[in-house]
Formats: sequence, C-alpha cells, structure tokens
Amino acid sequence: MQPISIVGPGASDLARSLADRLDGRVAVVDCGERNVAARRGDLDGAEGGTEMTAETTLSLAADGSWTGRGRVDGLDDLLDGLAPDHDYLVAVGESRLRVPTVLLGEDAEPSDVPGSVVAVADAPGEVEVDRLVADLDDAEPWITREALVRRVEASADADRAGAIATFTGRVRARDAPDDDRTTHLAFEKYEGVAAERMDAITDELTERDGVFEVRMHHRTGVIEAGEDIVFVVVLAGHRREAFRTVEDGIDRLKDEVPIFKKEATEEEEFWLHRRD
Repeated sequence: MQPISIVGPGASDLARSLADRLDGRVAVVDCGERNVAARRGDLDGAEGGTEMTAETTLSLAADGSWTGRGRVDGLDDLLDGLAPDHDYLVAVGESRLRVPTVLLGEDAEPSDVPGSVVAVADAPGEVEVDRLVADLDDAEPWITREALVRRVEASADADRAGAIATFTGRVRARDAPDDDRTTHLAFEKYEGVAAERMDAITDELTERDGVFEVRMHHRTGVIEAGEDIVFVVVLAGHRREAFRTVEDGIDRLKDEVPIFKKEATEEEEFWLHRRD
C-alpha cells in the first residue's frame, strides 16, 4: 500500500482530487474530528461526509477512536490494518505519520513532520496532482507481515506447500532491566544497492529444494519502541525447510544488506556501526 499524508488548510480538497486520480483500491482517512462515512464502492451521502472515489473512508472521533471501517488503537495499527487490501491510503490532517507528506498553508514547516515532504504549497490548487501521483508511486510502500503472507499464499506452488514460516523484528526498548530505554531507531538504506542485495538473497533462498516463495521487507525512517522493523516470510513444502530458510534469510539480510541504524535512548543518540 502506498500511503500519503496531506496537512494544512484545504487538505480535504486535495485529498478528494488525489483519490479521483489514483488507480486501485483507495482508503481515505480524516484525522480531524469530522465524521466521514465508511464505504465499499459508492459512498452514501452522510451528513458532513466528503464525496470522493475511495473504497474506504474513516474518521478520528473526538474520543480518539476511529469510526467507519472498524476501530483501531493508533495510526500505525490503522496503516497495518488497511495495507493488505488497499493500494493507496490518503491521510487528511495528520502530520505524525512517517510517510510522504504534502504541507499546505503559508506557515507550513517541513521540519515539523517525520515523513518525507513531497510538496509544499500555500493552497491545494497550487499542487500538481499528476506529479503527486507519480511521486507517490515511486515512494516506498507500507508493507506488513500479513501482506507478505498473502503474497506467498497466492503462489502457483501454494498447493504443494505445507508450511509458512515468518520472522518479525521489532524495536526492543532495552536489553536488560537497568539499561537506558531506547525510544526509537532510525534506519537508512543504501538506495538501490540495498534492494538489489535483498532481491539476490531472496532469489538464492528460493532456489533451495522444498522452498517455493521467500519475501522480505525492511522498513526505513524512524521506528519507535515496540514497532515492527523487518519481516521475512517463507512458503515451503515442510516446516524444517521453512524454519531454516527464515533464520538464514534474516541472518543474511542483517549481514549483507547495507541498512544503517541510529539508536536514540533517553540519554543519547548514536549510529550503531560508529559507537566506541
């Protein structure tokens, strides 16, 4: 799923224009206090609703709960829940997401958002929507473990598979009870090289006897304590091949893929490969 956040005056207008241009299943999330009807297919004209060609729309209620398509605990949970069956997510009025972001208004400040800023404009009409669609399609997608599992389940060899094994790496708050608490990790990829190396590892592991599909994904940017970082999913004929390949996959990813990690604790920040 390709997510984008639009923040500032006129964000809903731009979200409507963008949703109309996107080709695929679109979820639109209003992170303000307005209620927006949830739908699949045609949106019923609910009072206060926003007409747009999205498959799903949600809004954040005043009590912090999501109304519309179900209830979730937070923004990352929302992204994880929508990712497996949507191609795009357009978040309106939420600046905390680590996703491509459009800032609107005279006071827009790019340094205030954790995601990459893809456009800054005083008004929605100044944003080139076609360019925004192209930038969004080029951005890193929001991938979940569930999405990767669905992909391997769709394999042509799925009827020969008796096992799906997965690994999820997450941000550990501390190694020992007395350690300073890790607040977040920041990951940067060596662009191009990291993807090529990960693809090569995946291809080599898939050539093993009894292994039919291998999928990997490593998130980048700022990831907070308790959140997921990396996924490895293996479809195999039997559990032994699946378990061994998952373990080898995460070991090789950590050893061979150029992804750099900066750790922030309550006391300090440091790059892991540079710490004395």
